[in-house]
Amino acid sequence: MKAQHVSLWLLSTVLFLCSVHARGFRRCLISTDMHHVEESFQDIKRAIQAKDTFYNFTILSASETLHKIKPLDVCCVTKNLLAFYMDRVFKDHQELDPRILRKISSIANSFLYMHKVLQQCEQRLCPCRQEATNVTRIIHNNYHQLEVRSAALKSLGELDIFLAWVDKNSPA
Repeated sequence: MKAQHVSLWLLSTVLFLCSVHARGFRRCLISTDMHHVEESFQDIKRAIQAKDTFYNFTILSASETLHKIKPLDVCCVTKNLLAFYMDRVFKDHQELDPRILRKISSIANSFLYMHKVLQQCEQRLCPCRQEATNVTRIIHNNYHQLEVRSAALKSLGELDIFLAWVDKNSPA
């Protein structure tokens, strides 16, 4: 009889811990309107990509690094790439057209919000394993192979690759 109570108690504890972990993980989900971000990019995509003169070079898709990401690393890579775009790409890109600048600013604000959401997640819910760190390093290395303005323009022009990857890897 005592063994049944202990077993029931253990089962209840495990289920409770799993539900707490699942609720914590939901806090890490990005709840921003990705459709709005994608729309903002589509409005400026042609103008941005027309300025890019490095046709045979890519930063995000050269080694198809994003397609090789394991589900466990999605949170970390997303957080790192959001930071990459905010800290490097948006700051390094110099835009004179006010209409394009407003769209980029809107995208940057959405990225800032998403990054803050992911930063608030506890480390155990958004771990950065070596594979995730390697992917981020590859993208940074690709970026540094070009002059700063060209790299920023190239990365901004490839934003659709990142947005599609986030959309594909976001929970339904």
